[in-house]
Amino acid sequence: MAENAKTLETIDITRLMELLPHRYPFLLVDRIVDIDGDQSARGIKNVTVNEPQFTGHFPHAPIMPGVLIIEGMAQTAGAICAAAHYSGVPKTTYFMTIDKAKFRKTVVPGDTIEYVIEKLKQKRDIFKFACIAQVDGQKVAEAEIGAMMVNRDEQ
Repeated sequence: MAENAKTLETIDITRLMELLPHRYPFLLVDRIVDIDGDQSARGIKNVTVNEPQFTGHFPHAPIMPGVLIIEGMAQTAGAICAAAHYSGVPKTTYFMTIDKAKFRKTVVPGDTIEYVIEKLKQKRDIFKFACIAQVDGQKVAEAEIGAMMVNRDEQ
């Protein structure tokens, strides 16, 4: 193994709930793996039929709403920002912009969504991320997401 090999971090559900203010039914990422600071990560979401959105979207053919896929991307990006920039004061990352959003394929119960997040740029506490959602290696959605990080006590 090379001396300068990088160890990628993981965030489990318990740590996610410390980093994000979201709770069921709006916590849309179950685990984050392959974290490289605030540069990149892969969020994991296991889609199950008992989630509340499927009672109305759609009752006879459940499909994960695209807006929730985008939210899962944003939560993954927000969690890695909050973790990387924690300095004794908890951080919250606010979703600011969605650009270049495209939906390619439906997501259904039983699928596992992988949110692939990569930081494009940062200026102070403003971030821009390229995000891809994929299921079984196939792209189902993509977007560029802008976010702003603040101390929780400044909200």
